[in-house]
Amino acid sequence: MLSTDLPHHAVPQLRPFRGIRYDPDRVGDISTVVCPPYDNIGPARVRALLARPHHITRLLHAKNPQAAAVEMERWLRGGVLVRDAGPTLYVYEQHAGHELLLRGVIGALDLPAPGESTVLPHEAVEPHVVAVRAALMAALRAQPEPLLLACDSTTQAAARLMDRIVRRPALAVVRTGAITHTLRACTEPEEQAVLAAGLTRHPALLADGHHRYVALRNLRERHDGPGPNPWRSALALLVDSSAAPLRLTAIHRVIPGLEPEKASVAASDVARVRPLPEGPRPPGPGELVLTGAGRAWTITTPHPQALNEALVGKPRQWRALLAAVADHLLLAHAWSVPDLPGAVHHVHDATEAITAVARPGSGTALLLPAMVEGTVRDLARAGVMLPRKSTSFGPKPAVGLIMRRLGGS
Repeated sequence: MLSTDLPHHAVPQLRPFRGIRYDPDRVGDISTVVCPPYDNIGPARVRALLARPHHITRLLHAKNPQAAAVEMERWLRGGVLVRDAGPTLYVYEQHAGHELLLRGVIGALDLPAPGESTVLPHEAVEPHVVAVRAALMAALRAQPEPLLLACDSTTQAAARLMDRIVRRPALAVVRTGAITHTLRACTEPEEQAVLAAGLTRHPALLADGHHRYVALRNLRERHDGPGPNPWRSALALLVDSSAAPLRLTAIHRVIPGLEPEKASVAASDVARVRPLPEGPRPPGPGELVLTGAGRAWTITTPHPQALNEALVGKPRQWRALLAAVADHLLLAHAWSVPDLPGAVHHVHDATEAITAVARPGSGTALLLPAMVEGTVRDLARAGVMLPRKSTSFGPKPAVGLIMRRLGGS
């Protein structure tokens, strides 16, 4: 929603902490116990990984939060997980061969106080998902995966220091497919101060982890009082955009119960629809692509009156957002697709979405173009939340490489 009282944009604070990491002497190659972020791994893959005795999915995807907490305690007592000796900031990199994909610093980021905006979220959340994430973290008393934040400016001193740190021996090296993840420690207080100040001069854009972020804010509020509150900070990866900017891609909609021909006819009542004789393709700027059973249409130029009716009560800026056109004008208004679990699948890869609906009777896919980061950041600064599943920032960190346990850190 558009906030009428814009928050005060304070400066975020990043602090060192004693990280929890897998002991390779107990688990072997750490690559075998890490996984992608919570929302980026499918149910079949999760089921396969849960069979591994010390895999991070046994904590992250546990159906019973208390059982996950018992398992984590067992790993800590048995030395499967160990806590680093002193407060540390962690420099994290991803490479594909010799290409640098991502560089940033992992620390404990102070959560904004009421009325502050040290973090700029940009996407709406689903309350039931927030509740699930909060219940798991509360049971674990831990933060198993970092928020991903994009910093749009980094001081030269911090950048030069990171250049030196990445030449030091690594704490851990993990390989997932063609990607190499490397973690290094920064333990000197003077260096920590340089890194923290160099990355936190301005509010940071929350690129990934919106449900966790709201869950953490709720946990902070729940535990606020006169005494210490360990939920006042969050495990976070602040990315040095000057070294390797994050990539922004679209998230596509697959609607299994929608017949594509009927969808194209209904869409023509609220927008301009033209067939694509060459078949489905990724959309260009300013258009959506509808596809199913090998056929495809381009959707542009929403009818103003229909768009206004579909977006009643929404921020005026949404009228220029194709994610809002997709979800509200087309799915909800023209196609009457219910906002229920399973009615719409969110797919990050356009080819995967096209393939999912290639057979007759398999449904319809709606392909979206990627947004521009500057647009996302400007809307976030103005307090405007995007529709759910509007963007996907990447690359994302591997989960399980470093965790934060509350208390004693």
